[in-house]
Amino acid sequence: MVKTRLQNQKPVNGRLPYAGGVDCFRQIVRQEGVRGLYRGLVPNLAGVTPEKAIKLAVNDIMRGVLSERLGTTPDRLPVAYGALAGATAGLCQFVATNPMEIVKIRMQVATAGGSTVPVTALGIARQLGFRGLYRGTAATLLRDVPFSLLFFPLQALLAQKAQWALNGSREKPSTLCVLAGSTVAGMVAAASVTPADVIKTRLQSSAQPTPAYSGVVDCAKRIMSTEGPRAFFKGTVPRCLTMAPLFGIALMMYDMQQKILGW
Repeated sequence: MVKTRLQNQKPVNGRLPYAGGVDCFRQIVRQEGVRGLYRGLVPNLAGVTPEKAIKLAVNDIMRGVLSERLGTTPDRLPVAYGALAGATAGLCQFVATNPMEIVKIRMQVATAGGSTVPVTALGIARQLGFRGLYRGTAATLLRDVPFSLLFFPLQALLAQKAQWALNGSREKPSTLCVLAGSTVAGMVAAASVTPADVIKTRLQSSAQPTPAYSGVVDCAKRIMSTEGPRAFFKGTVPRCLTMAPLFGIALMMYDMQQKILGW
């Protein structure tokens, strides 16, 4: 919620509505209550499960295919091929990600500025229609493909380094090492693609400027000309604080599941 509000805010009479993440958090609680912080939770919960399932499954499948062709194991796959597997995973996940993101964003900005018009996830989905749910797909891919390209090989590398540092072994990383590697990799990847996330948020928001953004390039040019380069990193801190534990926990649970099931 805080990330979306920070990324979508625009100067009013030369001043931004929020001074930073803490100020944004306080204003939301004061004006909308604690419940306001969880606006957009339903589409987020509905979309995050298939999104992560697609991302993790495709990455594993691609790592298996590539390692077989190279005559090695997935754990020893070269970084460049790990990045290719991750990028493919990021490319495939937009099927679930885009509809979830656009509905969530529209719910989160609906009450910005004191609006009291009630909105629901189903109402927004009906209003947008099938094609509308995939508005901003290019920006979503611009964020998710580089994110996965960075995250997966970095996560594998850091988890293996942690395994060596903590256990003095080059065997498959322990669950704790997977958690550590995934958390750090999630933070690095999230921070790296924040500019694309800002553009995506602006394109998918219902609060469009006049005239509305015509696409990724137009949006980027207008942000740069009116707000400067710093605007592309709005919401970096709350985004990192969300994505780091999210991917740390997700990869840890996925690793535990594989070990339990003997995969």
